[in-house]
Amino acid sequence: MTDLVLGLDTFGDVPKDDSGVPVSHAASIRQVIEEAVLADELGVDVIALGEHHRPEYSISTPETVLAAIAARTSRIKLASGVTVLSSDDPVRVFQRFATVDAISRGRAEVILGRGSFTESFPLFGYDMSDYDVLFEEKVELFVKLLDEKPVTWNGTTRAALDHADVFPKTESGRLDTWIGVGGSPQSVVRTARYGLPLMLAIIGGSPERFAPYIDLYRRAADQLGTVAHPVGMHSPGFIADTDEEAKELYYPTYKVMRDRIGAQRGWPPLRRGDFDSEVAHGSLYIGSPETVARKIARAATALGVGRFDLIYTAGAQPVSARMRTVELFGSRVMPMVRDILAG
Repeated sequence: MTDLVLGLDTFGDVPKDDSGVPVSHAASIRQVIEEAVLADELGVDVIALGEHHRPEYSISTPETVLAAIAARTSRIKLASGVTVLSSDDPVRVFQRFATVDAISRGRAEVILGRGSFTESFPLFGYDMSDYDVLFEEKVELFVKLLDEKPVTWNGTTRAALDHADVFPKTESGRLDTWIGVGGSPQSVVRTARYGLPLMLAIIGGSPERFAPYIDLYRRAADQLGTVAHPVGMHSPGFIADTDEEAKELYYPTYKVMRDRIGAQRGWPPLRRGDFDSEVAHGSLYIGSPETVARKIARAATALGVGRFDLIYTAGAQPVSARMRTVELFGSRVMPMVRDILAG
């Protein structure tokens, strides 16, 4: 598994400058671009940008930021992580990512998902009661668009298409497309049915508990006669020079973010002991380069995945700490992971 793809993932969390003052949304977006440029220089395989419509995040249109990154980089893959297809239009999503693909000379990829938050649904005029049908119909249409031929389609969530041709076309003839899944068996089977790669969001608990989903994906693809691609996973993490420094820098902003989400979902406040346990045994990849590299290699081996993306931002972390995480991931963690896997 020495060819494991290693990437970085961010939702564009609004950071603090080094004097402790939160930066503007505009400055936050520019900061993400600088982090992606550094990642490209260090040989990181992928940068993935999530879509959110909340005040603590700056990126609502990943493809726009990816286009800016494309113009300043030469090799790194440019992904969304994820694009909330349910509250968007498949034709426009395809067009925007095909445009990024052109700017980047074939480096764009879209990860489609339903999103971990629901703010985009009322924002764009969608009814949450249509949550399931919106994604099902829009994925069906998007998969047709991937063939880059005139499309005929009819559904209940948008206007029908009759031999509609969509532009621009990609130079390769097909836009790289994944489906992001948080742990629903139905979503795993859907991904297999369309023959698309599966990206698992593993944000808590032991990563090994997701092994049955990977097995289900492969079995479903076999039964449906589609292709089971190498599976990807993304999980939160943070890297500093020592384990203790990483935990002390990460915990305060992570707790604020986690408790804010938890208050909306009925979760109890995060306790430091639970955090430390998750770092030690769960799906928080936090510590020195050596610690994080060993944990990534262990999870990738246990699950047999072909890609690991580290969600390297969590709340209002200092800009310098974020840049240091990117630097250590590219310069030290990635070579260590590959050495361990080659072992």
